[in-house]
Amino acid sequence: MEGRDVVAINQPLLPHRFSLLRLRNHRETARAIRTMVVRGAGTIGATAAYGLAQAYSEGVDIDRAYRTLLETRPTAADLKHALDRVRRRATSVKEALAEAEAIADEYVERAKQIAKIGLPLITSGTRVLTHCNAGWLALVDWGSAPAPIYLAHRRGRKVFVWVDETRPRNQGANLTSWEFLQEGVPHKIIADNAGGFYMKRGEVDLCIVGADRIAANGDVANKIGTYQKAVVARENGIPFYVAAPSSTIDLTCRSGDDIPIEERDEDEVHFVSGVTTGSKLARVRVTPRRAAAGNPAFDVTPARYITGIITERGIVEPGQIRRRFGK
Repeated sequence: MEGRDVVAINQPLLPHRFSLLRLRNHRETARAIRTMVVRGAGTIGATAAYGLAQAYSEGVDIDRAYRTLLETRPTAADLKHALDRVRRRATSVKEALAEAEAIADEYVERAKQIAKIGLPLITSGTRVLTHCNAGWLALVDWGSAPAPIYLAHRRGRKVFVWVDETRPRNQGANLTSWEFLQEGVPHKIIADNAGGFYMKRGEVDLCIVGADRIAANGDVANKIGTYQKAVVARENGIPFYVAAPSSTIDLTCRSGDDIPIEERDEDEVHFVSGVTTGSKLARVRVTPRRAAAGNPAFDVTPARYITGIITERGIVEPGQIRRRFGK
């Protein structure tokens, strides 16, 4: 945060352009979260916390600003977690900003721990399959699912990653691949439907994905398509891990059936964005005109398909979530 402005990476422009965006009030910050200019469970949590700090500085009704920010993305637990902390602990601009900064710093430290705790899962030669983007664009500085991959690579272990494209917004192809290129991690982008092909051929040793909300029984909501990968991984005897900070756990959700699933604009299915051969950013339609589209942003993977959940407090069996994290 610079002055009253929240400064964020304009993620939809990646990987073709890197641009910072200044969000000058809490309404602009809320709009950036809702339109996925800013995205990723931890990142939107931290950004929303700064957005509420902006509301304190604007002198507006805090409860109304809280609701404006909270309603942007209904599935991600970290959004409410961060907003609740700021509202509960702050009575002034200074306190709100300090709490937002503490939340962002905690995400960094939790992600570092996730990297260390997940590192033993990745030996030299491990081939990992990922889905969506849960890297440092999605969780401040280190990320969740790729964090052990980054640490393994930095320590000289040979690791290779199959990167799901992740339709309809292509966060894998656009963002995860871009991050891996910055880190120098060997990888290939694959179509979402190709994951099972490589699993069956014995070319995937491990799956690691992120999470947007984890229920008390260990069910996990993550980007649409995660459930399919988990089922196919089980069929092929491949360990399937979820990596997330403890703030993503929502003990008020008894199971995945209680997790609200965001339905986004169908234009995300109808249109794709990219760069033309003339290096111009363009948006093109890929479906018939007048065709309808469904666009659930997330699905729920039942706990029985998940080998373990990598948190900053250790790798937890899904069925032990309530015992390990209940108060």
